[in-house]
Amino acid sequence: MTVKNKVVVITGASSGIGEATAKLLAKNGAKVVLGARREDRLEKLVADIKADGGQAAYQTVDVRDAEQVAALIAYAKTTFGGLDVIFNNAGIMPTSPISALHTQEWNDMIDINIKGVLNGVAAVMPDFVANKGGHIITTSSVAGLKSFPGSGVYGATKFAVRNLMEVIRTESASEGTNIRTTTLYPAAINTELLNTISDKAARKGMDALYDAVGINPDAIARVVNFAIDQPEDVNVNEFTIYPTKQA
Repeated sequence: MTVKNKVVVITGASSGIGEATAKLLAKNGAKVVLGARREDRLEKLVADIKADGGQAAYQTVDVRDAEQVAALIAYAKTTFGGLDVIFNNAGIMPTSPISALHTQEWNDMIDINIKGVLNGVAAVMPDFVANKGGHIITTSSVAGLKSFPGSGVYGATKFAVRNLMEVIRTESASEGTNIRTTTLYPAAINTELLNTISDKAARKGMDALYDAVGINPDAIARVVNFAIDQPEDVNVNEFTIYPTKQA
């Protein structure tokens, strides 16, 4: 398995998709470095991984801060001697109608969902270019593939991620740097993401949807593991992951 011994940095790692992915990759022999804002959650997750025989470390990070993201990457290299993969997973989803004018939430989504991803890309790009190899994985959303009422700004950030990742892929191929890219488009996955929704009507609708069809974040973890596990000359670059019951 090519997952084994790879050094993987995961942002948004304290719960949900990030947590599930960290556990699975570590179980399969990866060395995972976990970043998020909640240190208590990171500390427990690393302890659990180590108790199961895995290799893990953590550092608190706010992905909106480029210096903090760069420090996380430096920490991974110092701790495990290199870097193979970054999983830009941190994100928020405070959905609401545009007419509700939750403008601060718009800015927060731009800062975390777009700038946070860009900060991750910028932090790893020099090493990946110099090494002529590396893997950038980013969580977009099905809202980055089609438009949903109530998700105008959230979807805009996820469409941006989709475009960014495809450009990185094509530029890497043109430049001969062999950087693999994988963009994830999850649908209703049961995580803490709904907790970022402050609009009461939007939250009620999303709760009903997720209660009806939502699936475990382990589903996304398995896709990430699959993507990393491919031979270095194979780039599986886009995955849409729906619950079977979701229309």
